[in-house]
Amino acid sequence: MDTIASLFSFITTPVSWVIVQFHKVYGAIFGPDTGWAWGLSIVSLVILIRICLIPLFVKQIKATRAMQTLQPEMKKIQERYKNDKQRQSEEMMKLYKETGTNPLSSCLPILAQSPFFFALYHVLNSIANNDTIGVINESLLKSAQQAHIFGAPLAAKFTDSAADVAELNASLTTVRIVTAVMIVLMSASQFYTQRQLMTKNVDTTVKTPFMQQQKMLMYIFPVMFAVFGINFPVGVLVYWLTTNVWTMGQQMYVIHNNPTPGSKAQAAYLERLHKHVTNHGKTRGRGEKAIVKAIVAKGRDRNEFERKFINGLNKAGLAAQADGSVIKSEGAVATLAEDGTPTTAAAPKRQQPKRQSKSQRQSGGAKHADEPTSLKKSDDEPEDAKPDAAKKAAQKPGGSTRSKAQSGQRKGGPQRPKSPSKK
Repeated sequence: MDTIASLFSFITTPVSWVIVQFHKVYGAIFGPDTGWAWGLSIVSLVILIRICLIPLFVKQIKATRAMQTLQPEMKKIQERYKNDKQRQSEEMMKLYKETGTNPLSSCLPILAQSPFFFALYHVLNSIANNDTIGVINESLLKSAQQAHIFGAPLAAKFTDSAADVAELNASLTTVRIVTAVMIVLMSASQFYTQRQLMTKNVDTTVKTPFMQQQKMLMYIFPVMFAVFGINFPVGVLVYWLTTNVWTMGQQMYVIHNNPTPGSKAQAAYLERLHKHVTNHGKTRGRGEKAIVKAIVAKGRDRNEFERKFINGLNKAGLAAQADGSVIKSEGAVATLAEDGTPTTAAAPKRQQPKRQSKSQRQSGGAKHADEPTSLKKSDDEPEDAKPDAAKKAAQKPGGSTRSKAQSGQRKGGPQRPKSPSKK
């Protein structure tokens, strides 16, 4: 670990200088030798680093959104090569290369702050070994060694012996309890952050290698923190616990206000946005307008939640515009078909006839049977068609009286004599 930390020794002087500047401020309030002064200096260092990493975090979000736009193409590749996993992976990598996306973009913040992490570890390790480093001179070194956080020295570790802890004026039991609690909190916050990302802010309609990697990291990172955490000084545990809490809060903010399309978080966000827009008749802030603008621009590529949102606005008499605003719609109510195309309901629906009961149908049939059939129509028919028409009328149960008479004459009247056979 010392070899790895020494590789980042070029940044130990800036890190130590920042800690000393924060220590001057907090030392004037809590005292220069207190754990509050040194502990808050480390927390302030974390906040400063994470603020500097906000542009990188924004870039990470954009890269993640770019991955989401590739979901339809990824789904096609999966269906085309579902029986050939190797070819499927090759086509995925080819798609990433053509579009310039990187599935490992979520690791960029961790990679960017790793130099600061190892530099801080090197600084605290030097304090534990009673060595000056960077801008930390002899007086600051003694002050840092006397600082305790909940009874544990700033440079103490879980694996230290009782003699090492005694030199720092502390108890081994106290050091191990404090470090164990901090390690558990550090691992739990990391697990919750990854789980929140996988369960709420991921489009689960398409399974990609990116999702599988995130699922692996959800279990690997907490285990790594638990294993390596026993070798971290208390000051480094404060640093890493603070950055985990910052990441968790930052991700919760993004999921709540700018969720990934197709995720459960987007469904909840659009439901809240629909209630607000229908109550006030407009969108508020640039964030909401940007999301509505993106949904309108998608057209037929809208997902299920986005189509439901647009249809809900239309049913409420509102219409989303291309600039992200919402106006009242005075025309016909429009809905979206399954393919995303708008369909208007201007023409009224054709009313279907009411279903009649069996008794109603029978009474209706008797009524029609009592009505006389049109004789004029039969008189106008040609002579050759009359016998056929009479025969059909005789076969019908509700035929006319004339057809019944004709049928009776044929049955009971004199029959036509047979022609004599020729011999």
